Amino acid sequence: MLYSLTVFTWIFLAALAAATATRLWLAQRQIRHVRAHRGAVPGMFAESIPLAAHQKAADYTVAKARLGIVDTVIDALILLALTLGGVLQWLSDLWQRVFAVDSIWHGATLILTVFLVRGLLSLPLNLYRIFVIEERFGFNRMTLRLFLADLLKGLAVGAVLGIPLLLAILWLMQAAGPLWWLYAWALLVAYSLFLQMIYPAVVMPLFNKFSPLDDPVLAARVEQLLSRTGFRSRGLYVMDGSKRSSHGNAFFAGFGAAKRIVLFDTLVSRLQPAEVEAVLAHELGHYKLRHIVKGMALSWGFSFALLLALGLLAGEPWFYEGLGAQTATMPVALMLFMLVVPEFTFFAQPLLSLFSRKNEYEADRYAARNADAAELVRALVKLYHDNSATLTPDPLHSAYYDSHPPAAMRIARLRTT
Repeated sequence: MLYSLTVFTWIFLAALAAATATRLWLAQRQIRHVRAHRGAVPGMFAESIPLAAHQKAADYTVAKARLGIVDTVIDALILLALTLGGVLQWLSDLWQRVFAVDSIWHGATLILTVFLVRGLLSLPLNLYRIFVIEERFGFNRMTLRLFLADLLKGLAVGAVLGIPLLLAILWLMQAAGPLWWLYAWALLVAYSLFLQMIYPAVVMPLFNKFSPLDDPVLAARVEQLLSRTGFRSRGLYVMDGSKRSSHGNAFFAGFGAAKRIVLFDTLVSRLQPAEVEAVLAHELGHYKLRHIVKGMALSWGFSFALLLALGLLAGEPWFYEGLGAQTATMPVALMLFMLVVPEFTFFAQPLLSLFSRKNEYEADRYAARNADAAELVRALVKLYHDNSATLTPDPLHSAYYDSHPPAAMRIARLRTT
């Protein structure tokens, strides 16, 4: 499709080029830095991490970074094809043969088709990540049958939970007047709270089995920790994460009265009770220090700003023209906005990472006050080892992306707590 490039086209291309170049540059820095420090275990970990494990972690990190480079390039090409390449407009014209162009059904099918196309295009890399990289480094326990089952269940859950929300937003865009974006934002906030409440009991059991903790020694320690921290939940569960991966983790699920504590079976089997208690104290710290609430509030504030921006852009012809769209409808504006906004917000990523790392340090201090800091250190070292997390990330790459502090900095702070 040929058309004249507008000022906004050049702005979009500049943002895409800058974000893509930065992603590729950071990935290359990570690869070079990790490989340069592959030959020796950092001093503070020399007694607990064997050189072979350190080298495995380095190779694993490099393999993921290289796949990320391919993913970055493909994503940029797909974005250009959908926008300036005219694919989004072609899909809009295609669905216009079935639905009126100004109907919410046209908008919904257009948006869902784009999601489906992008999902299908990302499938080969996802398969490669699981069945080649994760398999090569001994983490994958997923079978192709389980992968397909997860994929189908994920599509079904996404359709049941997502399509009604999409239709409601598209209806608001057409029927609610100039302030539609404010009503849509209120709907998204309410819907996010609804999902937080139903997710642990309704959605998660579709994918994993959750069993009450049956280790009496560990259960007693956990009950004492919950009692002295004044935490109440709907239960402490062990999740069969080992059926997909050997990686270990622990997390909270749900909100309010529906919150649950979840431990991966891989974590329970690998750590000693005192170490699990310390990890759980860290997770409790996130709750007690209101990190979850603060994170939700930050997300709501971000979505408010984005919807306000979309509300202003949706009525501007230059927005559509600059991104290769001839059909200037609200659903097309929504789809274009979702496609291109990551390129314009990419450079805010370090601030979000900084916010997250600050929360991790605070949760570590909470754990040190309510459990044994030395046990948390031992647990973290085991998790770094078992998950092949690199001990020597590139500082700039880590500052840009990592939600958790680098291992050396985190352990050093815990040892001085």
